[in-house]
Amino acid sequence: MYTITEVNSMQASEFITTIGPVFEHSPWVAEKTWPHRPFTCVTQLHNRMTKEMYQANTALKLSLLRAHPDLGTKLTISETSGKEQREAGLNRLTEKEYNQFADLNDAYVKQFGFPFIIAVKGKKKEQILHKMKKRRHHSYEKEMETALEEVSKIAGFRLNELIHKENDV
Repeated sequence: MYTITEVNSMQASEFITTIGPVFEHSPWVAEKTWPHRPFTCVTQLHNRMTKEMYQANTALKLSLLRAHPDLGTKLTISETSGKEQREAGLNRLTEKEYNQFADLNDAYVKQFGFPFIIAVKGKKKEQILHKMKKRRHHSYEKEMETALEEVSKIAGFRLNELIHKENDV
C-alpha cells in the first residue's frame, strides 16, 4: 500500500505502472492523470482519473471496456479481476451457471461490442446474473454510460485498496 504523498512523489513511469492497473489494462488513464498531481486524497485522484476516462475519445473508451474480462470466465485474467470475481463466487459456478454466464456474456458482447461490466465487490453471483439479464434491454448509449460508471466504481475500489490514508500508516 501507498500513501497519497508517496503517489504524488512518483515519477511518471512509476505512477503509470503502479496506479495504471486500477483501470483494467488501460495505463493511458494514469498517463493522462499524472500531470495533475499533487492530489490531496484518494477521492481527488479517483475523480481526476474518472474525468480523464470520460474525456477520452470513443475509441479509447471502447478499448478500456474491451480490456475487461467476461464474468465467470475460465480464462486467465488479471490478478485483481480474479480476486474480485472469486469474492463474488464467480469461480464456484455450477456447470449450469457457467453456461448461463457464458451465453449471456456472448449475447451481450454481440449486442454492445464490449463485455458486461459490473463492480462485483459486495455482490453475489445471483445479483450479477440478474443485472446481466436486466441490462441487455438498455440502448447502446445507456449501456455505454452504465459500463463506464461501473468501471469508475471498480477503479475506486482498487484505489482504496492500493492507497491508505496518511494517518493509517
